[in-house]
Amino acid sequence: MSKSWLYAWGLASVAFGGASLVVPLYVVELGGSAATLGTLAAVAAAVGVPGALVFGRLADRTGRRRVFVLGALALLVVSLAPLPLLESIPAVIVANGAVWFAFAAATPVVTLLAVAGAPENEWSARIGELNEYGGIGWALGLLLGTVWTGAAARLGGTSGIGSLLLALAALAGVGLLASVRWLPADAESTEVSPRRLQRALRRANRFSVRAATFPFAVGRADFRRLHPGRLAERFTPTLALYFGAVTLFFTGFAAFFAPLPAYLTDVGVGSEGVFALYLVSSVASAVFFERVGEVSGRRDPMSIQVLGLSARGIAFPLVFVVGAALGVSALGYLGIAVVFGLIGLTWAVIAVTAGTLVTRLAPLSVRGEALGVYAALSALAGAIGSVIGGRIAATSYELGFAAAGALVLVGAALVHLLGRRVRRNAKPTANAADPTTGSPSATEGSSSETSRTPTDDS
Repeated sequence: MSKSWLYAWGLASVAFGGASLVVPLYVVELGGSAATLGTLAAVAAAVGVPGALVFGRLADRTGRRRVFVLGALALLVVSLAPLPLLESIPAVIVANGAVWFAFAAATPVVTLLAVAGAPENEWSARIGELNEYGGIGWALGLLLGTVWTGAAARLGGTSGIGSLLLALAALAGVGLLASVRWLPADAESTEVSPRRLQRALRRANRFSVRAATFPFAVGRADFRRLHPGRLAERFTPTLALYFGAVTLFFTGFAAFFAPLPAYLTDVGVGSEGVFALYLVSSVASAVFFERVGEVSGRRDPMSIQVLGLSARGIAFPLVFVVGAALGVSALGYLGIAVVFGLIGLTWAVIAVTAGTLVTRLAPLSVRGEALGVYAALSALAGAIGSVIGGRIAATSYELGFAAAGALVLVGAALVHLLGRRVRRNAKPTANAADPTTGSPSATEGSSSETSRTPTDDS
């Protein structure tokens, strides 16, 4: 696979990464409250699954994947470019929704384009390379925001947010033009088996940074054959319980992150500092992702996820506690940065273990669809949690962050109960076959699964 078009996708990812934070900061600059940011994030989350479903299925039916990726990138450009001229918060919310519709639409199609025409044994490597370029681009978008807003504050005494939006739109435009030239042509064979693609997604290496601080958009999952009704007929009680836990803790994630830019701005952290904090969390997630994967491969993933969720549930209100105790001094900022690093590390733990658990708990016949439902539930929970978190934080940040942490901790408790249930119902032979993890090699309704990597969240 030529790397030229991966650079083009990386440029678009820089724009997406920068936009994930600069638009909320722009809304705050326009006078938006924590509740307003909740609405902003909820709209971004709500458009995700329809975007992925519609574009993924259209790309399959027509076989013209290239044109849909180009269309999504064009939408990104025309959505970002006018943002600095918009002074109406509802208009900004609509434009931001278009940005994340473009992201959700492009993500599954660009994955199909990466594997189309390639032997199946190359799919995982191609997806991993695609994820790496996209993840690095996302992190560079946050880094660009840190440098740009810091320079603007020092040189002109302004936030630099408007000019940063224009720069991101320009980068997206360059990525679009590069994609027009370098994006590979559609392969003659357009059929890609959803089940085989899901297997490749689970095996692919990842540069997971996006969902460390932006849990609102859908991940890289194959939605083309998603039939929730058929899946519901085959639900096992264990899988249903885990999906309930997923809904709870992703609601908590969104309830924390949606109003977070408003809180950091209110306590005196400038735009440069906000970008830097988000970058710390994203880099921490990327740095520990591989290591967490190795550990989870040797131990019980449910127990590891409970630890990650518990730490994250405590870290959310800890941001407020540290900020209130130490203020915006250098020591206070350092303390908040440490907590953000912990939040990024916990995302690595959760991301690595979540896909593994869904894969193990789902019946074999609907395993791919279960992963799609997991991605859809995370987006739906993101929409709900964003509204809840924004409303509560508008009254009290302390209460809002505590409520977000409580939702995550309740989700962790459910996963803990699920782990006890699985271990209690496990057959002695299964336990004996998997002594290093302390959990059965096969769970209710599923066969053993050697792949321990989740659907992509980079």
